[in-house]
Amino acid sequence: MKVLEDKVALVTGSGRGIGRATALLLAEHGAHVVVNDLDHDAANEVAGSLATEGAVHAGDLTKPGVPDELVQTAIDRWGKLDIIVNNAGYTIDGVVHKMTDEAFQRMLDIHLIVPFRIVRAAAPYLREPAKAERERGEEVFRKIVNVTSIAGTMGGAGQANYAAAKAGLVGLTKTLAKEWGQFKINVNAVAFGWVNTRLTASQDEDNVIEIDGERVRLGVPEQLRQTVPGLAPLGRGATPEEAAGGIFLLCSPWANFIHGQVLNVTGGQAVGMG
Repeated sequence: MKVLEDKVALVTGSGRGIGRATALLLAEHGAHVVVNDLDHDAANEVAGSLATEGAVHAGDLTKPGVPDELVQTAIDRWGKLDIIVNNAGYTIDGVVHKMTDEAFQRMLDIHLIVPFRIVRAAAPYLREPAKAERERGEEVFRKIVNVTSIAGTMGGAGQANYAAAKAGLVGLTKTLAKEWGQFKINVNAVAFGWVNTRLTASQDEDNVIEIDGERVRLGVPEQLRQTVPGLAPLGRGATPEEAAGGIFLLCSPWANFIHGQVLNVTGGQAVGMG
C-alpha cells in the first residue's frame, strides 16, 4: 500500500514549477490530486500525467467564490479532502518608494487572502470528519502545507509586497495550527530559498503570465540570478522536484507530530533574498 493511498489532495498553482512537481509526487505515492492553475491547458497536461486519477480546476483564485469552487471540485469527485497545498503565486517586484497600491494588494491577494479563503472553504470537510473520528476514538491526520519564502522570514530587497504577504502566511499557518490541532489537522509551512522556476528565470519577453488580459512579466534581474543561488552553502538553487520533497514530507505520515512549523528548504541559505 502506498503511503498516501486514497488520500485526496488539492495543489494550487500546479500547472508548472513547484506545484506541478508536488502534484506528481503526491500522486506517485497514491494520492488523488486536484490540479489547479490559471492555465487550463497546463493543468490538463499535469492531470493527464498523474499516476492516479486526478481532477482539474482552472481559474483565478483571487476572484470571489473561486476558492470555494476549487474545494468543491475535490468534494464532488471524491467526497472528501485530506491534503491542501497552498502554492499558487507570482511576483511583482519593485522598491517601496515606487511601489503602487495595486502591486502591493495583488501580492496580498494571491499569497495570503487566497490561502485563507481556501482553508475557510475546506473547514467543514476537514473539521467535521475529525470530530466524528474523535468520538469514535480514532486518530486520522489531515494536512495543510502553506508555501512561503525566506523573503517572508528574512526579507527580500525589491519585494516588500511579496515579503509582507509571505510573512502574513506564516502568521496564518501558526494561528491555524493552534486552532485546528485538536482535530489532528497538521498545519505547517515550507519557506523556500532560490528554486529554479519561471519566477527566478531571466526577465525576458517570453517569461510572462496573463491575468485578466494583462501580461505580467516574471523573472529576476540577471545580477541576482548570478549571485543569490551562491549564497546557499550547497552552492545552487533547488530544482522544483527537490522543493516538492519538502512539501511531500509535511504531507506524509512521518510528519504527524510536526505542527505549526516553518520548514526551511534553502540549501542552507541563512540570509534573505537580495
